[in-house]
Parts: sequence; C-alpha cells; structure tokens
Amino acid sequence: MRLDSKYFDRIRTRRKREQEPEQAPPSCQWDGCDKKGVHRAPVGRNAEGQFFLFCFEHVKEYNKGYNYFSGLSDGEIARYQKEAITGHRPTWTVGVNKSAKDSPLQSDMRSGSYRVRDPFGFVNGTKSNGPRFPEQRKLKTLEAKAFDTMGLEASATSSEIKSRYKELVKKHHPDANGGDRGSEERFRAVIQAYQLLKQNGFC
Repeated sequence: MRLDSKYFDRIRTRRKREQEPEQAPPSCQWDGCDKKGVHRAPVGRNAEGQFFLFCFEHVKEYNKGYNYFSGLSDGEIARYQKEAITGHRPTWTVGVNKSAKDSPLQSDMRSGSYRVRDPFGFVNGTKSNGPRFPEQRKLKTLEAKAFDTMGLEASATSSEIKSRYKELVKKHHPDANGGDRGSEERFRAVIQAYQLLKQNGFC
C-alpha cells in the first residue's frame, strides 16, 4: 500500500463540529412576566402554525379566554362548521338524480314538513293503485304439483293454503284412519307439498 497514492487525496473526513452553546428557552410573552416560556398557545384564526410562548400559569390564563371564532357572526360560524365537514374543500352533486337535487335539504326541513313518496303504502299504511307484484307468476313444475296435491288452484291465497293443509292433515293422519297405510302416503305427500309452498313464499 502506497501512502503517496493519488487516492488518499480524495478521501475527506468530517471535521468535528464545535458544540454550539445551548440556547436558553425564551421568556414568557405575557406582559410583565420574565419566567421561561416553554408552553405554546395558538395565535388565532388566520394565523395557523403560529404560537405564543407562555409560562404554565399564563398559558392556562390565555386558554381560558381563547375563542377561535371571536369576531365572527353566527352565520359565518355556521358556514365554517358546514364547510369543516368536507375539510373546507369544494363539493359537487353526485349522479343525475334531479328529484334529489330539487328536494329540500334535510337540515332545512322542519319535522313533518316533507312527505316521503310512498307508492307501496309502507309508511302511511295506504296502498297505491298499481299492483305491488305481478298478478300471477308462472309456476315451476314442483310448485304446480304441490298445488295439485293440495287440491288448490294456483291463485290460492296464503290463508286458503294453510286452512286446506290443516284440513288434509286431520283427514289423512294415521290416528284418524286407524293406521291405514294408503292414507299415510297421502299424509306425507301433503306435508311435503305444504313445505315446498311455504319455502317458495306462497304461504
């Protein structure tokens, strides 16, 4: 290894920095106080990121009387709070729902002053003129067979199906027929038909 190599000239080492003397904490910015000001207090609105430095007693005193909204009217405060919901960023209406755009805002409505459109009568308990469901849906094969087993038309109501089921169960129950096997098969078929209709929402 050669000590007079050109590569040794390129090596630089950092010089030791002289230790900077520690600065004493600033004094309290309260008038007439010369204690250390180590506690930060916000300057106020439109001066975000700027702080006063107070001692402990004076920062408590300052915070008691601090009001971020001082000098603003009630309307300006309400507007600020409304804009704070979206982080003071602009917003636009979403979608193409014209009826929602023209309807009153939830905050502007009084209780009971706005009626909900209720075509099916869920809220008011009144039914609309139009049918809620199609008049009659096309039956599947098993559904049609179940109606045939029960001896009912496909247009039978829920109460008609239930009453017919009770009637057939009483008629074909083994205890009512003295243990007749032929009636037992019919009894099972009625139970299966009723369960299928119930599962598919007919009763």
